[in-house]
Amino acid sequence: MTTDSRIITITDQALEKLLTIRAGEPDAGDLALVLAITGAKGTEFTYAMHMTPLDQVDTDDIVEHHGDLPVAVPQASVSNLTGATLAMSKSLVNPGLSIDNPNSPSPEILGTGTSADLSGPIPERVEQVIREQINPAIAAHGGTTELVAVEENTAYVRLGGACQGCGLAGVTLSQGIEATILSMVPEILQVIDVTDHNAGDNPYYEQSKK
Repeated sequence: MTTDSRIITITDQALEKLLTIRAGEPDAGDLALVLAITGAKGTEFTYAMHMTPLDQVDTDDIVEHHGDLPVAVPQASVSNLTGATLAMSKSLVNPGLSIDNPNSPSPEILGTGTSADLSGPIPERVEQVIREQINPAIAAHGGTTELVAVEENTAYVRLGGACQGCGLAGVTLSQGIEATILSMVPEILQVIDVTDHNAGDNPYYEQSKK
């Protein structure tokens, strides 16, 4: 569904960055940015972003055009993304894209789709969060997450499907997957992506900054 109204604002610098990422992928001119809310961490939402062919965007998604870039927002994310701004982060520690969202999650948002009873060893709880919280959110647009290992306070994950080789995989990891796991399994202090993004359909590699 296409609309002329604006759900989100994208700054010129962020749009330039997104168009640069898209330009490096096959059939770049056919790709749209999908931006979705995946859950919440405390008083802030967590997000996933990736590029996908415009003709494969869900028919219920709201599509708006920012210059040459179509942006698709799933219906479930529209109300809580309205008024948000996608910009370049000013942080020297975590440079890249960031989302300034005036909306905040209600207490019920945290853990939506996940059993309230997270019990058992740490790896089992991480698996449960991935299975019941993260994968249903990113599967809607072709992504998957797999827990590879848990060592001490670190969870190692592998991204698959649309997330492998995606230029926005780092955003999905830091603002969606990692934030959700850290919030729901507090013993985990960091999440590291061990995906071989060079092997994806859209080769991309960003060395872990952790």
